[in-house]
Amino acid sequence: MRAVVQRVIDARVDVDGQTVGAIERGLLVYLGVGRGDMEEDVRFIADKLMGLRVYPDDQGRMNLSLCDTGGGVLLISQFTLFGDCRKGRRPSFDAVADPETAEALYERCADLLRQAGLTVAAGRFAAHMHVTATNDGPVTLLLDSRQKRGGEPFQS
Repeated sequence: MRAVVQRVIDARVDVDGQTVGAIERGLLVYLGVGRGDMEEDVRFIADKLMGLRVYPDDQGRMNLSLCDTGGGVLLISQFTLFGDCRKGRRPSFDAVADPETAEALYERCADLLRQAGLTVAAGRFAAHMHVTATNDGPVTLLLDSRQKRGGEPFQS
């Protein structure tokens, strides 16, 4: 499972001209589910998102987490995070999980974040979405659950 995490002042996602999810201060998370991902991967990503210390403390150091600051999460499903661009000009998506598995694990991640007391807004799985955000910093991080499992990060 892969995530691109951006610290934002605000973010929203629109589908067919209607806003389906929005947050103020928090994290915009693009989440990709790969073939072979399972509950362990979801827990790794959710725990990381809750604990990432990306907000400044009183001394201006990034020492505070989303749980410390009470920010929200806008969770966007993005299978293209598993796109392999090494050959040719068209990305290969062979490493992407099947849609049923991907949706279940995406929803599970949202549930885990909500269970931790976070406000979670979400896009619509498999929809064409327009995402708008005001980046803060900017702070952008990459997470890959396979790093924990000892595999090579960001390889298809």
